[in-house]
Parts: sequence; structure tokens; C-alpha cells
Amino acid sequence: MPKPPTRIAMPRLGLQMREGTVVAFRARAGDRLERGAPVVVIESDKAEVELEAPAPGVLRHIYVEPGRTVPCGTLLAALTESADDEFDADALRALPTLPAPPRVGADAERTAAPSMTSLLAQRQPPPAKDASRAAPAVTPAARRRAQELGIDPGRVAGSGPGGRVTREDVEALAQSLGSRAPVAPGVRLEVLESGSGEPVLLLPGFGSDASVFARQIPAIAQRFRARALSPRGVGLSDPGEGDLYDLETAVADAAAIAGEACVHVVGASFGAAAALGLALKAPLRVRSLTLVSPFLRPSPRLLAVVDAWCAVAAAAPSHTLAQAIIPWLFSCEFLSDGGRRERALRAFAESAERTPVPTLRRAAEGLRRFRPFARDALAGISAPTLVIAGGADLLAPDAAELVAGIPAAKLVVLQGVGHAAMLEAPDDVNRELLQHLEAAAGVQHG
Repeated sequence: MPKPPTRIAMPRLGLQMREGTVVAFRARAGDRLERGAPVVVIESDKAEVELEAPAPGVLRHIYVEPGRTVPCGTLLAALTESADDEFDADALRALPTLPAPPRVGADAERTAAPSMTSLLAQRQPPPAKDASRAAPAVTPAARRRAQELGIDPGRVAGSGPGGRVTREDVEALAQSLGSRAPVAPGVRLEVLESGSGEPVLLLPGFGSDASVFARQIPAIAQRFRARALSPRGVGLSDPGEGDLYDLETAVADAAAIAGEACVHVVGASFGAAAALGLALKAPLRVRSLTLVSPFLRPSPRLLAVVDAWCAVAAAAPSHTLAQAIIPWLFSCEFLSDGGRRERALRAFAESAERTPVPTLRRAAEGLRRFRPFARDALAGISAPTLVIAGGADLLAPDAAELVAGIPAAKLVVLQGVGHAAMLEAPDDVNRELLQHLEAAAGVQHG
């Protein structure tokens, strides 16, 4: 009996993404495609993204023509195993095509690409606290359901008319909260997961959440189990107590998420420092290291930008914050492209909504107290280490000095790329990252 058609729908690639634009199709109706073959290019707030065939088959029908902007979940195309399979395009169109709830592992194999869709669909962050904003209206059914689940309705982002909170919004948040992992008494961190195989732990940098790895997770999940965490106080992660989020805390949280498994660790900026700290604290539990835009010590410019980040975030809306900060994160070439710059602005503003000002201040204080790693400690790192640096990185200029201190380290410099290398040059980062992970997979060291 033939399998049901595989549907390719407009994904939700960002935590606030509501619609996307079809740019071009890479295949025509009737073409036979292998799993992973490019099917359609869509444009989101973050970037242009190429959606791949989630299963082998024949492209039977294209539902949305290039140039159209459609809501997330809209059916774009359909595949069947063979050209002879029975297929009713209109009947398939009539079926619900809303983005699926989060799924991982084998259950994610037939999702309508890329797998980040299933990670972020239905996952809404608590709204930032802002006394100038009126609390959203909550339907009676949503209020009753929130009481049953022990959820404060004020934490729920509403999807109804005028931002009204519905019962479905409450249940979606409850589902997201269920995917948090405990790291300390009273502290659970949001963890996005996809794929199966050897675990790859992804650690974001200052002011960032797990979605900063949106372009890496689908690629990693084809071969490995990707686990991206949001730091304390970011998104759905609990803030914990105290006025300081320092390297020691970040390393302890990463170790708690990793558990007893031997993991590949990928860190970006401050997340790279946490990755290094984990390798020093528990060397036998780190199979490989990938450090993107790392620093040996916070530069005066980095600390000044972090201070400005906190000040602007406290005084202005998230879009203004994005306008102030992204010139420090991306190269001149990237910023000269109006379309890419505008997508980066929207993506940054979206992520900033998930990071309250007190969280930024705690992390900034941690950076001010950062102590450089001792050279003799770095010399003891035995895990295969890849360092990816942007040649136009204004904030972390000492990657080469860091690499010189790690015996097993390889340096890849992406010329003309800024600090946000994973967002500016995702294809280059993914190519180097996957080669490194594949080479280190299954390798024991220590």
C-alpha cells in the first residue's frame, strides 16, 4: 500500500514568524527527487531558506506560485513515492496544513522541511514585561485552562484578534514549558531538540536564544541529535536567583543539560567560552568542540557594545535596539544589501523580545568579571577543536591567539564576515561544522 503524500508547507522558522514568501521552485511537477533535494526557496524574516524534500518521491503538484506571500502552514507542494500513486491535489489541499507541534527523532523524518519548523511551531515565548503595554485580553476558556495548568495568563502570547489569548495559546505554552530541562533547583532551561544520533549541544551567546541556531539545526539533525538551549532568563528559561550570570553558571548549566553523555559542543561568542569551560571541567564528556566567533578575553569594544545593548534595551523598543546593535554584528558587505539588512533587523528585534533587560544586565555583569583561560589549561584540551572566525569581526579579534593555545585546534577564517557568522554565512559555517562533526563522530579521546 503506497504511503500518503508528503506535504511541503510554509515553515515557521522564527518564534514570531506568521507568513513567508515563495521565491522560486528548484524542481518542476513530475520531477523525481531524492531525500534532501532542493524543492523551493522561501523568504522569511531571517533569510532566504531552501526547503528540501523530506522524503524521496515525485513532485506531483505545486500549490503556490513564486512571488506570493502566504501564512505559515500553507501547503506549497506535494510528493508521492511514485508517479503512478493515486493522487488528488484538491483533496490534499482541503486537509489541515497548520504547522505541526514539536517532534523529534524518527517522528520528524516526514515533516515538511526543514526540521526547525517542528521545533519552533506552537512555541511562543512569554511577552516582555512592559508597564506601558496593556495586558492582552484573555478568553474565559483560556483563563480556565490556564488555571487548570497552573500557568499565569500574562505569560501567554495571544494569537487571537488584537492579541487575544485563546485556549490553544495556553496549551501551546504548556507544551513548550514541558520541554524544559532542569539544571538547578528551581531553574529549568528551554531546550530545542531535533534529530537522532550522537548529541550535539548548542550554546548561544550574549542576548541570544536557541533560535540563533535556526540555520544550523536542520543540517545537524540529518545525522546527529541537536540540542540547543536558551540561557537563564531568556525565552522560556527560568532566570534563577542573583544579579550575575557568569561563565561558571553557564558551564554548570551546559554540564547539567549534557548529563552523563559524551557530547559534541558548539558555542557562539560567549557560548564558545562556555563550551571551552565545559571541555576543561569535564574533558571526557566532550567529544568535539566547535567555537564560532570566540574570544580569549572580552575586548574593550565588546564590553562597550554590551553596555550600550543594555542601555538601549532599557530605553527603547526592540526594533531601535536592533538598529543600534546589528552594525557591530555584521560586515559592511552584508549591511549594504538592503533586503538582508532588513531581515536581520526583524530577526534581531524578534529575539530581543525574548530577552528581558534584567537578564541582559546579569549577563553583562558576568562578562565584566570574565577571566581569560589560563594557557596551560587550554594546552590540556584534547578534544578535536574547530574555530570559525569572521575576518571582519569587530568584537572578537583574538581567535588566532586562542587557537594557538589549543593543540588540537583548527582555525577557519571566513573572509569578509562579521561576528554573527552563523547568520551572515550559514552555508559556510554549516559546511565546516558538519565536516568537523563527521570526522569526530565516534572518536574517543582523553
